[in-house]
Amino acid sequence: MEKRQHRRPPPPPPPLPFEIHTLDLEPDPPGNTQHLYKKGKKDMVFDSIPSFFNNIKSSNSDPYSEEYGNAVIVRAYPLGMARANSNFNVEDGRESGVEPHKGLEFDSADDAREFYNVYATRVGFRTRTGQLYRSRSDGSVSSRRFVCSKEGFQLSSRTGCPAFIRVQRRDSGKWVIDQMHKDHNHELGDVEESHPPVLQQKAPMGRKSSVEVSSRKKLKLLAEVDDGQPCSSGSISVKRVRTGADGQPLAEPYAGLVFTSADEAYNFYVRYADEAGFKTRIGQLFRSKNDGSITSRRFVCSKEGFQHPSRVGCGAFMRIKRQESGTWMVDRLQKDHNHDLEPHTGTHKKSSTASKKFIDEVNGGLDSLDLLEINNGVHFNSSQGNNIGSEWYRLLLDYFQSRQAEDTGFFYSVEVDNGVCMSIFWADGRSRFACSQFGDVIVVDTSYRKTNYLVPFATFVGVNHHKQPVLLGCALIANESKESFIWLFRTWLRAMSGCRPKSIIADQDMAIQQAIAHVFPGTRHRFSMWQIREKERENLRAMSTEFNYEYEKCIYESQTNAEFNTMWNALVNKYGLKENAWLKEMYEKRESWVPLYLRGTFFAGIPMNESMESFFGTFLNAETPLGDFIARYEQGLEQRREEERKEDFNSSNLQAYLQTKEPIEEQCRRLYTLRVFQIFQKELLQCYNYLGIKSYEEGTISRYSVRRCGNEIEKHMVTFSASNFDVSCSCQMFEFEGVLCRHVLRVFIMLDIREIPSCYLLHRWTRNAEHGIVCDVDSGVSFQELKALMVWSLRETACKYIESGTTSLEKYRLACDTMREGAKKICRHR
Repeated sequence: MEKRQHRRPPPPPPPLPFEIHTLDLEPDPPGNTQHLYKKGKKDMVFDSIPSFFNNIKSSNSDPYSEEYGNAVIVRAYPLGMARANSNFNVEDGRESGVEPHKGLEFDSADDAREFYNVYATRVGFRTRTGQLYRSRSDGSVSSRRFVCSKEGFQLSSRTGCPAFIRVQRRDSGKWVIDQMHKDHNHELGDVEESHPPVLQQKAPMGRKSSVEVSSRKKLKLLAEVDDGQPCSSGSISVKRVRTGADGQPLAEPYAGLVFTSADEAYNFYVRYADEAGFKTRIGQLFRSKNDGSITSRRFVCSKEGFQHPSRVGCGAFMRIKRQESGTWMVDRLQKDHNHDLEPHTGTHKKSSTASKKFIDEVNGGLDSLDLLEINNGVHFNSSQGNNIGSEWYRLLLDYFQSRQAEDTGFFYSVEVDNGVCMSIFWADGRSRFACSQFGDVIVVDTSYRKTNYLVPFATFVGVNHHKQPVLLGCALIANESKESFIWLFRTWLRAMSGCRPKSIIADQDMAIQQAIAHVFPGTRHRFSMWQIREKERENLRAMSTEFNYEYEKCIYESQTNAEFNTMWNALVNKYGLKENAWLKEMYEKRESWVPLYLRGTFFAGIPMNESMESFFGTFLNAETPLGDFIARYEQGLEQRREEERKEDFNSSNLQAYLQTKEPIEEQCRRLYTLRVFQIFQKELLQCYNYLGIKSYEEGTISRYSVRRCGNEIEKHMVTFSASNFDVSCSCQMFEFEGVLCRHVLRVFIMLDIREIPSCYLLHRWTRNAEHGIVCDVDSGVSFQELKALMVWSLRETACKYIESGTTSLEKYRLACDTMREGAKKICRHR
C-alpha cells in the first residue's frame, strides 16, 4: 500500500494592505472621543493597521497640533475590497456604476444616504436630507427621504427638482428603497465632492475603537485591535473633538447626557447650535397627568415644521426628560438637518444670555441692574413704573429678530421712556393682513389683570368669517397709565396701516377710556364683560337673589331708553341703592355696557352677556414662566390657525342641507361660510313662527309689525323702502351682527323678495372674505390706506398660491402658466 503523505497546511495569506481615507465629520459625544489622521493628507496604503499607527507615532507632529482637522474621520479598508454603502472614496463610487433602484437594501439609513451621495457625485448633482417619517406606535424613524439639493423653492437657487429616493425600515432592520424619482428638472454637471453630516451613534459597550485615555495610549490600543491581522469589519473610525471659537472643546449632545436643570440644557443646546451653524426654537413640553409639572421638553432647529415658508421641516431636535433625582437627561436626539448649516454665526450668543433665567418665574419688576444691562450700561430713571421683567426684553427681542428674518411682514415696536425700555408690541404678517379683513371689531384682552401675577400680556383679537377669534397683535404693557395705552393703540394703528376699527371691546379703566378717545375718535368703546362681572361681585355680593333677578332683567330685557330708566330707578329706590357710588358710575356709563345702547353698533355678534374666550386659552396666562412663553405662544397661535384652516376647507368642500324652498336660502348657502349660514338658516326657519302685519304706508315706505305667533309681547317693527330696498328692524340684529334677522326675513317672504340685496350680505362673512376685501372699503378711505389693503390682500393670496403651486411639478408648471397669463392681462389694462 502506498504510504499516504500528509500535506502541510498552506501558510496563511499575508494581510491585505490597507487604504486610509479621510472625511470631515461631526465628532462623537463626550466620553467617546477619538483621534484622527492628518487632514489634507492624501490616501495612503499601509501593510496593516498597526503599521498605520506606528507611522503616526513615529512622526514628529503632535496629533493635537493645528495641522490636524477639526473633525476628520479615518477609515481603513483592505486594499481592493469593495466598500459597499460608503462614499468615502468617490472615485470608486463612480467606477462601480451602481444606480439606485427599488428594492436596494442598506444596513442603515446612514448607509443609504452615503450611497445616494456617491451616486449624485457621479451623475452630477448634490443631495440634501429630506423629510423623515416616524412610527405612530413608538415614535421611531420608519422612513427617510434623500433629495436633490435643488428640491423645493426656499432659496432662489432651487428649482423644485423632483429627484429623490426614499428608504423604509423593514422588520429585519434593513432599509430598502421603496420610492424614487431619478429625473431632474435642471442641468447636471460635475460637482465637487461633498459629505453631508453622518448620523452619529453612541459606541456600543465594549467597543474598543474609542478609549478614554491619553492620545498615545489610544493609538496603541487602536493598533492592538488589529493585532497584526486585517480588521474583520474592514473599518476603523477615529476622530477628534472640535473646538469652539474660544478654543475650548465643543461638547455635543448625546443620549444620556445629564443636566442639573432645563435652563442648563437649553443654554447647552444653544451653544452647540451656534457652533454647528443653525438657530434653535423651544419646542413642545409635556406635563405630568398627576400634578401638571413639566416632565420633558424639546428644543428644535428653527427650521422645524412648515408653518412658514422659511421652515423646511427640519427634524433636528434634542429632548430632555426629568429624572426622579431632579436632574434632566437627554432621552431623544436627532442631529441631522435637511438644510445647509452656517457654522460660527454667533446668532445665539444673545439668546443664551436672554435665557439666563429660563425656568424662573417673572420677578415682576425692573431693578437698577436690569436697567443698566438692557440700556447698554447707561442708567436712566423711568418717569413711570414698569411691570415687565428685564429678561423679557432680551428673550422677546431675540425672538422678534429671528421672526423678521422669516416673515417680511413681521412688525414689532418697543416704547422707550427716558432711554428705558417700557411696553412692547408685535404682530406677524398674518395678523396684519387679518386686520385688513376683520379689523372692524377688536377686543383688547387685558384679563391678565384678574390675577396678582405681573406678566402684563395683552392681545388684540378680532372675529374672522367663521366666527372664530383671530389674532391682530400682542403686547406686554409696562404700566396702566394713559400714556402707556396711547402708545400701545397708536403703535397698533401704525402696524395695521391706519385701519381704524368701528368698535372696541376693552376695560372701563379711565386710562383706557381716555386713550381710546384720543387715538380712535369716533370708535365705539364697549366695556369688557369680565371686568363688569368682577365689579358686580365686589359691589353687589350682599344683595338678595330677588335683587339679582330684577337687576339682570333691567339690564338685558329693556327694549327702549324709557323702559330702562324706569326699571333702573325702581330698582335702586326699592333696595335703597341711590347713593351706591358704583351703581351711579355705571348708570352714567350705561351706553358703554347696557345691550340696549349697543345694539345699533357692529360688534360681529360678540355676545353682550358673556366674555369672549381668551385667544390663547390655557396655553398662556399671567402665570406663564418666561422660559415657556414663546413655545406656548407659538403652540396656541398655530392651534387657532389650524382651526381656521379646517373651517376654510369645510366651507369650500362641504354644503349645508337646505331646509326650505326659499331662493334666499340657496343664495346664502352659496355665499356664506358654513358657520354664518347656520346662523342665517336658524333665523330663516324661525321666521315661519312669526306673523307680519302692515301697520303704516306712505309712498314707497312701509312699516310692518312682526310678532311671534301666540305671544303678543314679543314683537318688532320692520321698516321697508320699495324704492331702494332699504330695510331696518327694531331688534337691530343686522346692525349688531351683520346677518338679517327673522323679522326682516318674514317681511321679505311676505313681499316675495327672492334675493337678498347685496348690501345686506357682508363680504366679511362670505367664503372668499380673505380675498378682495378692498372692494368693500368705504369711500372715505385714503389712497395710502387703500394701497396698504391691496398689498396685504395680494401678499396673502400669493403665499397660498405658492403653497399649492409647489406641491407637484405639474401644479408648478400650471401655476407658472397661470401667472404668465395674468401678467399679460395686467399689462393690457395699463
